[in-house]
Amino acid sequence: MKESIITNKILNWYDINKRSLPWRKKTSLKKKQYYTLVSEYMLQQTQVITVIPYFNRFIKNIPDIETLAKFDNLKLIKFWEGLGYYSRVRNLKKAAQLIVKDFNKKLPSNFLELKSLPGIGDYTASAISAIAFNKPLIPLDGNIERVLKRYLYLKKENQIQKENLIKQKKIFGTSRRSSDYAQALMELGALICKPKNPLCNQCPISKKCTSFIKKDFNLTKVIKKNRDKYFLLKVYKRNNKYLLVKNNRFNFLKNLNIFPMKELIKPKNFKQNMSFKMSNMNMSVKIEYNKMIKAIPYSYWIDPKNLKNYTLPTFTKKIVKYLENHK
Repeated sequence: MKESIITNKILNWYDINKRSLPWRKKTSLKKKQYYTLVSEYMLQQTQVITVIPYFNRFIKNIPDIETLAKFDNLKLIKFWEGLGYYSRVRNLKKAAQLIVKDFNKKLPSNFLELKSLPGIGDYTASAISAIAFNKPLIPLDGNIERVLKRYLYLKKENQIQKENLIKQKKIFGTSRRSSDYAQALMELGALICKPKNPLCNQCPISKKCTSFIKKDFNLTKVIKKNRDKYFLLKVYKRNNKYLLVKNNRFNFLKNLNIFPMKELIKPKNFKQNMSFKMSNMNMSVKIEYNKMIKAIPYSYWIDPKNLKNYTLPTFTKKIVKYLENHK
């Protein structure tokens, strides 16, 4: 496998400048595969700096796939608490269970088998294949996309579509060090080719970068519209405690504890108390205080003074804090 000039330049830069990240440390092959699996789930929609302490705590308490597969659900959510997008950790445990059951406790190296695991799509399967198994694949994350768009000066809407970016990434070539090379490209985007004010004077490939030559670093993005949604949140209070329910109703924060809520479709004269951005949704929330008339299934009471003792999503904690500040 002959390595191109661009490949060597990026790898040489990486060898000198790479960050020391906990999932990159030298360890056994089995642990490396497990660390890659966990970190890739955590890094979906979450920045590296945020993930590091969560990863360290997770690995310390759940050191391998076998432990993860049978780990208590409530304790597992507690270790994930604050990272958000809780479907990721549920899928991670399901994946571990399938790996134990169907793959003899070993992370599969086959791309399609990886994709068969819950929560793993094309990108995550590519990342795991490259990083954990040294396969010559380039996972197209936001960092690598940014380097590619600037290097080739891709501006038009048809140029920045995912299908075209997948074709164009061949410009980066391949390497015998596929694991390092995938991470090197990600690192180049994260540390040098930043969204704003890229550090071109430190970039190993800036001389051939069309954006650098043109001195135009603006990026064109595919515009995704967030959906506006409206919710009525019901507050029940007794002895200074709030009632929560297990969420079996909405796809977001599924199976986690939230305040009783219902979605309102195009409400008139809606006066929101709080707003949230969640996944691809702009959520407007109106709070309504209610008296308890009859028991609500799958509910329990929490004491706001002991909030840290409960396993709750950040969404619920923010509402509790809002209610406590607006008595």
